[in-house]
Amino acid sequence: MADSASETITIQAPADRVWAVAANIDAYPSWVHDVKDVNVRSVDDQGRPTEVEFRASALGRSTHYVLRYDYTNAPNQLSWTMVSGDIQRSIDGSYTLNSLGESVTEVRYDLEIDLAVPLPGFVKRRAERRILNAVHDMKAVAEA
Repeated sequence: MADSASETITIQAPADRVWAVAANIDAYPSWVHDVKDVNVRSVDDQGRPTEVEFRASALGRSTHYVLRYDYTNAPNQLSWTMVSGDIQRSIDGSYTLNSLGESVTEVRYDLEIDLAVPLPGFVKRRAERRILNAVHDMKAVAEA
């Protein structure tokens, strides 16, 4: 059974700046704490990454997974779904941006993960908190 979580924050930056940070998937290892490496496997006709392989630290070990990105609702939403993974059955998520004014953007981060290995509840909650911190890291980069 998949676990889901969401986080909504306000970023003191215009929506186009926040979108630029979210959509620059190549740069994730520089600001997403647990992402160690990114390999863009394919891009769309606008040069945006559509299939990306990640290496990340998770639960004290390294994990690999491939995500397919969907830009259908760009620049208001960036969503993804898992193509393959080693300890995950599925990963679905999105960043949804809502401009609250010239220099303020609300970002909602939704994530649903189904792990192949069962974990105790306290471990899941700790991992969830760590994953959701990515949106706070995005805030720091967008506001810099």
